[in-house]
Amino acid sequence: MSTFYKTYKVIGLMSGTSLDGLDIAYCHIKKHEGSWTFSIVNTENIAYSEDFKNKLKNTVDLPSTDLLAFHNTYGTWLGKQVAKFINKNSIAVDFISSHGHTVFHQPEIGLTYQIGSGQHIANTSNLKVIYDFRTNDVALGGQGAPLVPIGDRLLFNKYDFCLNLGGISNISFDLDEKRIAYDISPANMLLNLICNSIDLEYDDGGKIARTGELIEELYNTLNDLSYYKDPYPKSLGYEWFLDKIVPIIEKSNEPVENLLYTSVHHITEQITNAIKNTGKKKSSILVTGGGAKNDFLIETLKQKLQNYTTVIIPEENVIDYKEALIFAFMGVLRELNEVNCLQSVTGAKKDSSSGIICYPQ
Repeated sequence: MSTFYKTYKVIGLMSGTSLDGLDIAYCHIKKHEGSWTFSIVNTENIAYSEDFKNKLKNTVDLPSTDLLAFHNTYGTWLGKQVAKFINKNSIAVDFISSHGHTVFHQPEIGLTYQIGSGQHIANTSNLKVIYDFRTNDVALGGQGAPLVPIGDRLLFNKYDFCLNLGGISNISFDLDEKRIAYDISPANMLLNLICNSIDLEYDDGGKIARTGELIEELYNTLNDLSYYKDPYPKSLGYEWFLDKIVPIIEKSNEPVENLLYTSVHHITEQITNAIKNTGKKKSSILVTGGGAKNDFLIETLKQKLQNYTTVIIPEENVIDYKEALIFAFMGVLRELNEVNCLQSVTGAKKDSSSGIICYPQ
């Protein structure tokens, strides 16, 4: 059978900046008559323990030798989770495609680093692994982010915009026959930071935010951050959040409900600006990621966008596992040596097929 019609059976792994755990998605991906199709067959989210979550959060401050050791330890841990997942679901897998967990992302100095050693995943799971999708793009002068737009273009092209509300909000769309994508603003990372101050993981459905009021000075301060005026391609990392956002929130003495309400309006204002700036009206926007379950955030976004675009919330599997699916898909493209990083998105010198391939030893 030609590989053109082969069904690739791939496990996609994703750990995001919101630190809500490891997403595992077992996907069947196939190209037929020129179009890619997919099905998400089995999924699991493995929540991080409090100790592990703190370790991941603080990796940015680890001494270099400790960080490199943890890169390997985390890879072994990922491999073990995959092995358990395969055993539980009795599935046949061609390979694993892993995003890893981002520690450093400073493309302006040529640096991006995701922990989770591919060789350790491969040796522990006894499967081929494709990982480290960002480094090559940064080496080509790109941002190394966002990476999901290749999947948006080839798997979700019936929507005008694809918006992901994870730790960071990012958007993807076609403009003048080119795929454009960039990070818009912090999203769950900001909301969860505020919730953590009252010992909550997150604001379930935005119930607390809904009871708040706008803090005008904070709202204006957040909206005035210089990043929002920068042209794309551009991307955000945890270091930027620590440097620019955390000090603003920490010096506020306002009640949590007001901080959350204001932050929701800040996030949705930046998303609305991003869409308005394209000039596209009467369009559709697919919203995925944990923020798609924040009812108050989605209601606020719909109000702001009511004359511009229809907000579409898909089935739960796509909300929760779209990024893991797309990293599985990026692995398939790498396997075929087809483009999976777009120059028009990242600003690199050229399109590329990125990802390091490791075989179990």
